[in-house]
Amino acid sequence: MDTSGSVRTSLRPWRGRVAAVASLLTTAILIAGAAPGAAPVAVDIKDFKFSPAALTVPVGTTVTWINHDEETHTVTSGASGFTSTGLSHDETFARTFDRPGTYAYFCALHPHMRATVLVK
Repeated sequence: MDTSGSVRTSLRPWRGRVAAVASLLTTAILIAGAAPGAAPVAVDIKDFKFSPAALTVPVGTTVTWINHDEETHTVTSGASGFTSTGLSHDETFARTFDRPGTYAYFCALHPHMRATVLVK
């Protein structure tokens, strides 16, 4: 007895639904992957310098500072209102930049260490 015809017939209504769900999932994944600023960016702290000293990133980017010096450093921006705690060797501080602008920052312990993040 061949029941394959009836099985195929009973699955037909589901084919359209499965295709629609797959299409929606694909669209959602593509939109999520296209979000601006998805790639994180690192700033190295080494030899009493921020590197790079001038950084340009898109809105939504997370910047992570990594202290490679043996000395403690901070990432401090008085005007922009963010500051890290003292970062020991290999410690990190991260901030996501959600608005365009120029963000100047320095090390509160070593004020000659200065840099900027330009967010477009």
